[in-house]
Amino acid sequence: MIGTSCYLPQKKSQKYGTPQMEMQDRASPHTQASDFFPQPENGSMVAQAICQPQPHVCSVSSCHEQPEKEAPCYLPEMRDKFPSSKVMTAQGESQKMGVTAPWAAGCIDCGPLAGLTGTRPVVDQYSITRYSEEEWRKHNADVLRGADKATHHAKVVDFNGRQCEIFTAADTDKKQSDNTRQLSQRVHDVHQRKTELKHAVRAMADEINTLELQRQRLRTAMGVLRMPEFIAGECINRRTARLEADLVRDKAEEELIKEAALIREAGDLMGQMLKQVEEQLKHNKAVKKRLEMDWSDKKESYEIEAINVGLRITSKTLLFKPGATCFPDGQSTPEGWEQYTRENLNLLKAEHKRSVELRHFLSSFMSDMARDLRTQADRVEMALAMRIAETDEARQRMENELLKTLQRITDTEMLIENLKQAIRNLDPAMKKAQTRLDNRLLRPQQESCRDIPHYGLVDEVKAISESVSALKAQLHQAEESRCSLMTARANLEREIIVKRKTLYVDRNRCHEIRSHYPSTVALTGY
Repeated sequence: MIGTSCYLPQKKSQKYGTPQMEMQDRASPHTQASDFFPQPENGSMVAQAICQPQPHVCSVSSCHEQPEKEAPCYLPEMRDKFPSSKVMTAQGESQKMGVTAPWAAGCIDCGPLAGLTGTRPVVDQYSITRYSEEEWRKHNADVLRGADKATHHAKVVDFNGRQCEIFTAADTDKKQSDNTRQLSQRVHDVHQRKTELKHAVRAMADEINTLELQRQRLRTAMGVLRMPEFIAGECINRRTARLEADLVRDKAEEELIKEAALIREAGDLMGQMLKQVEEQLKHNKAVKKRLEMDWSDKKESYEIEAINVGLRITSKTLLFKPGATCFPDGQSTPEGWEQYTRENLNLLKAEHKRSVELRHFLSSFMSDMARDLRTQADRVEMALAMRIAETDEARQRMENELLKTLQRITDTEMLIENLKQAIRNLDPAMKKAQTRLDNRLLRPQQESCRDIPHYGLVDEVKAISESVSALKAQLHQAEESRCSLMTARANLEREIIVKRKTLYVDRNRCHEIRSHYPSTVALTGY
């Protein structure tokens, strides 16, 4: 122990602040200056706190417990601090001041400033000796003090090193445990967000497939819509083949025009809807791609973090990588990372909602469009059926009138023949009466009398002439009636042909074509 060494100053010299007191003050680590503690290279307060040793009880015996002994002769003595005013020689003789200088007898008086230039005593003789006994004893004390200080510093360094080893090991284990826990939490967060992104991507993929089916359905409906458009146009075109008076803008014609306009409007709306669906599909695929990239990044990050969580001290893949201890440019903050994921999810939710609304609107539009087209088609068919019925009724009426006209023509022709025969039948009577009158004109002189028979014959001729005139008048009227009947017959026959043509167009052409009109289900794209 330091306190029991016989080479250290004793209690007597400690009273005046000898090296014994200074070495005794350094014996305990509690009084050691902070210069003796090993400082970390980076000078951080955390490292200093880790390496700072805990207070302990010094095992060195107190200086008061040391036995009182005289200081050894090779250490400084009390009288060395007070130089004597009387100079003595080596034989103990007193020396006086010579003529050369005070105390110039070669004696050397040692003092505290003996080592400084200009403070040496004046001598008249020189030898190989340089130091005094006081300086020699002081030098011995300095050497012992330096050795004691180095030994004490080594003990402090040893103690601090062991404490620092314990503290750094514990702190390293704690930091590794904390970082492992934080990495585990990070893995959990990344996995949670990755799962959310996976579900969102799957939902968007399903929505894209569903919307793609709706797009195919819309394209199918647009293809089916060409059939009603062709049917309406064909009916309008075919009805232009109607003849003369039947070429009218009837209700069926108006309904066909409305149907054609409705079909064109439906086609335009379908084209706009198709553009909206295709645009929405582009947005959905872009958002899905963005989330897939985010999901891929999080999957890779999750695998990396899982590897980091699984690393142990004994892992064989551990390497020194000092270049990894940095903060790369472009790193995101936890808030930015969370906000980026949330923005992607919110963007997907918004696009998904917009896509669902578009699908619902498309389904409603397709149903309404098919219902409107089917309703208008029913109106067209009803108007066309009514027109066919009216035309057929007119045709039948005209055919009946034609039959009556033909019968009347026959009767009129028979009347004409009878009247002609009646006129011809009056010729003999006329001839007879005229012959009688002519014969009576041959009576001579007074025999040519205007008697009653003569008046009777004249009246007979007159009556026959009037009868012939009446018959001829009736014959003329009968012939005019026959001409009128023939004209009516021609008109009826022509109108019947027109009606039959109209019936052929409406019934055999339009009605037959409209039998291929697509159903409501087909118009909706199914």
